[in-house]
Amino acid sequence: MKARLIALSLCSMLLAGHTLAGEITVSAAASLTNAFKEIAHGFEAQNPGSKINFNFAASGALLQQIAKGAPVDVFASADQETMDSAVKQKLVNSADRKDFARNALVLITPADSKLKLQQLSDLQQAGIKHVAIGVPASVPVGRYAKRALENARLWPAVEAKAINTQNVRQSLDYVARGEVEAGFVYQTDAAIMPDKVKIAFSVPLDEVISYPVARTAASSNAAEAQRFVNYLLSPAAQAVLGRYGFHKP
Repeated sequence: MKARLIALSLCSMLLAGHTLAGEITVSAAASLTNAFKEIAHGFEAQNPGSKINFNFAASGALLQQIAKGAPVDVFASADQETMDSAVKQKLVNSADRKDFARNALVLITPADSKLKLQQLSDLQQAGIKHVAIGVPASVPVGRYAKRALENARLWPAVEAKAINTQNVRQSLDYVARGEVEAGFVYQTDAAIMPDKVKIAFSVPLDEVISYPVARTAASSNAAEAQRFVNYLLSPAAQAVLGRYGFHKP
């Protein structure tokens, strides 16, 4: 009986170890929240014993967490610049990064807004008192917006009206609640609240909004992390991203 209990105990330990072995933490840009949660279901179903834990925030904030030693296995950024910084800091290996999606920048207003906005210069209207913009230094969507406004020579005028946000979803929420007259978000974010916000226009950019992903150099489960990275480029994951409005890389 004692031997049997020991055997059962060892079996339980092995099973627990197997579950732990398939567990990874993915730090991903806030704009990926809905799509990644659905993708995780498909990945876990295809890989029994796997478990994905998510941490969603602005790409810059996530990078800072990883740099400070946060236990992260996979990093997915909403821009190339942040991933470049991760490579420079040796937090990820350049050879491991892959582009898995593209997005577009749009200006949104509350769904019941009567303002007529068709181009960036319209943000100078007196009726526009507050504009939600992610902090350019750490939030990619804010950086894209600032560059577009600088190219149009409108940054000083709009900066005076800016309400800085910590991530793109905060900008979306501010507009949805009518706390600001307009805000810069990704096309995919606007699509999740069609009853509360509307797209005024697509913002012209001189760069592509491309999303890179990579397993981290300090991953405690490199094999599982790489399996998830590879899965993001699979037809199943790409189909999910497509349903949420993302474009193929």
